[in-house]
Amino acid sequence: MVKASDKKILVVDDEPDVRNFISACIEDAGFIVETAENGEEALEKIKADPPDLMTLDMVMPGLSGVHVLRRMRKIKGSTKIPVIVITAHASDEMGGDGIEQFKAFDAGKGPKHILEKPVTPVSLVKAICDILGVDPTVAEKAGEKEELKSMINGCDTDTLKKISELLKKK
Repeated sequence: MVKASDKKILVVDDEPDVRNFISACIEDAGFIVETAENGEEALEKIKADPPDLMTLDMVMPGLSGVHVLRRMRKIKGSTKIPVIVITAHASDEMGGDGIEQFKAFDAGKGPKHILEKPVTPVSLVKAICDILGVDPTVAEKAGEKEELKSMINGCDTDTLKKISELLKKK
């Protein structure tokens, strides 16, 4: 089976916080991550060194996700790069036209998945693993990390100190 560490993912989003969150989720799962803050930068990176998969924001200034995908599909060697669209506008009027345009792409040329923000690390990593044929336990580990973070965030200070002391003893 394919290893996550053998696959490069290009994360395209104009919002730095979202781009950083998505990148961190994917890196934590063991994938190689590259980022682009807009469509033009993404297209240049695809031309220079095509990724194995791309996550793409739908609504961005300049080139929208639909326009990025149309132009990308014209770049030699990039027609088969799978795309996961990540958007906060899947079900509102701002994104309705974009979703319809994505659905209108010829078979195999549109996005593989459309995920609605906020995306969970587990759903994102699972979608990537499914598309790239990566061992699905990678997604399970992402879920375990999220659960652990949630538990730690819910702990009081005394409990965290006790945990820290126990970890230092090992």
